[in-house]
Amino acid sequence: MFFTRPSCSFFIPIPESCCRLRHPCRTPYRPCWTTSNKYRRLLNNHREEFLDHLLKVRSYSPKTLEAYRRDLTEFFQFLQETSKGSEVSMEAVDRTTIRRFLRYEMERGLAPRTVARRLACLKSYFKYLLVSGILKTNPAELVKAPKLKKSIPHFIGEQFIDELMNIPDTSTLAGIRDRAVLELFYATGIRLAELMALRVRDVRWEDNLIRVTGKGNKQRLVPITAAARRWLNQYLQALGQTPKTADPDGPLFAKPNGRSWSVSTIQKRVKKILSLATGASGLGPHALRHSFATHLLDRGADIRAIKDLLGHSSLSSTQIYTHLRPEQMKRIHEQAHPHG
Repeated sequence: MFFTRPSCSFFIPIPESCCRLRHPCRTPYRPCWTTSNKYRRLLNNHREEFLDHLLKVRSYSPKTLEAYRRDLTEFFQFLQETSKGSEVSMEAVDRTTIRRFLRYEMERGLAPRTVARRLACLKSYFKYLLVSGILKTNPAELVKAPKLKKSIPHFIGEQFIDELMNIPDTSTLAGIRDRAVLELFYATGIRLAELMALRVRDVRWEDNLIRVTGKGNKQRLVPITAAARRWLNQYLQALGQTPKTADPDGPLFAKPNGRSWSVSTIQKRVKKILSLATGASGLGPHALRHSFATHLLDRGADIRAIKDLLGHSSLSSTQIYTHLRPEQMKRIHEQAHPHG
């Protein structure tokens, strides 16, 4: 659907998706009627060059690039709305402008994490303009992001693992696929996007290792369990293939026609199985990643090793898994407190 003003070709239609009507509790934008040339200049303010730089030089994922595209579009629209008809230029943007934008986003109901990403995008965008010689300063550099609550990640208790592994009907191709997916998620702690990017050649069958391409195209080797290797092998056999005869460049989780299963299919199946096993809703593939890290820590694994297995760039990202459950805290307290 588009907002239009048919009586005048001087104005361009603005897609409804660009207007802030996504949530009834949020303050909507007024339709941004503006001249086409001005709108194009605003929207093309080196945005595409910046996104292309992130893709080709920084190896950002398509998901992050799409989020940054939305962030910049929202920021440009904010500038347009608050300019009161005057020409808008990036040179006129200062720290106060960015803070007003972030405050507006918070007031209209966006989550602090989303607002923090908006700021991260602007910091990166203005840094790109600075390094490219287009701007002389980075107005976003000293702007502070909203404080984010550090939430304890959701994970699945060890008592549920065997049960969820046995839910798929392994007399069917889809069931064998689901079992192989679950085993691989829990064996390695990889992300959904990393699993979907796996190719047959990424599995080192003799060494029980897989080569994972993570964020920023960084690669790492992650061990797999014997169970994960066995079910991956069974899935290939169900397709009439073996590790030696399968196309090395083909997706590890391929359909019978050789094309990859969709991300949504894998995600929905994992969510369904986790719900059946635990009785909890809202758990997805990332819960298996959290469970992988939590269970390794519970059994004494070194946090630095877990950091490398998960593909975290800094230890602080891994430290969220060092949470203690109530029963653990009680046991430690009873064992260590001097007054018994």
